[in-house]
Amino acid sequence: MRRVINSSTAAPPIGAYSQAIAHGNLVFTAGQVAKTADGISHFSDSIQIQTQICLENIKNILEADGLGLSDVVKTTVFLENIDDFAEMNSTYSEYFSIDPPARSAFEVCRLPGGAKIEIEAIASRN
Repeated sequence: MRRVINSSTAAPPIGAYSQAIAHGNLVFTAGQVAKTADGISHFSDSIQIQTQICLENIKNILEADGLGLSDVVKTTVFLENIDDFAEMNSTYSEYFSIDPPARSAFEVCRLPGGAKIEIEAIASRN
């Protein structure tokens, strides 16, 4: 059964999508950019700060459904500039320091609003 997940402590959707969808034991988050729950964009901030905001949004969305970052099995990271990978990875590693999930990372042409990074996650309920 498909179920919508929303968190008031994560960036609100700015289009026709949900923050996350639960289906069976899996939760799929929408891609998160550096926008806070109050709608403020941090697109001019460093890649480290943008990474932190993305992951905090994901954490808050998962917590709204009783899950945490330790339940994440896969992430996809979209970077405006792949040269930011090392700095992104440094911050990312703080959130996934033990048994990190599988991950893909890509350089993309552009991201919404001029963001430098977007991260999506899939979590599994054990």
